[in-house]
Amino acid sequence: MSDAARREVEVTITYLEMAARPAFDRPSLPPGPPSALIAADRPPVWYFLALYDAVGRDYHWTDRFRQERAEVRGWIHDPAVTLYTLMRDGWPAGFFVLDTTGAGTCELAYFGLVPEAVGSGLGKYLLKTAVHLGWDRPGVEKLTVETCTLDHPRALGLYQSCGFTPVAQALKTRAIDEQDR
Repeated sequence: MSDAARREVEVTITYLEMAARPAFDRPSLPPGPPSALIAADRPPVWYFLALYDAVGRDYHWTDRFRQERAEVRGWIHDPAVTLYTLMRDGWPAGFFVLDTTGAGTCELAYFGLVPEAVGSGLGKYLLKTAVHLGWDRPGVEKLTVETCTLDHPRALGLYQSCGFTPVAQALKTRAIDEQDR
């Protein structure tokens, strides 16, 4: 990729935490087509990267594509890491990844909906479900997630509405590919 096709942007990263299990009940799936939330057991790297791309392409999620496949496989196959896919009407509407490789911490490593599912009411359902599943993991004392100004404009508010509290921010400069948008 030539430098002309890349530009530097300043990005604000917000780190959020949840220090106690939320008071809200496990959500019910919004009405609509047949749906299922499926945990993947040692998914192929291509499957994770396909979901990562489908959800993150518009938000410049590119870091995992720059890693060696063996490194991505090692992470996604770690027993402390679980990939969940929300299937809706026979196709993936979104996904999230819970990572408990840090002692006492469950990181919501990835979360999002594919563009065709945004605005369908599935986001809050999926996030609240992820929160409950994170707290269900043994030894979890807090949940963490991060978002940045390249993510969906409603991401930060959604995390906060589901009980996450901002604990820190950082400014970083990031090179993004113009063709990614």
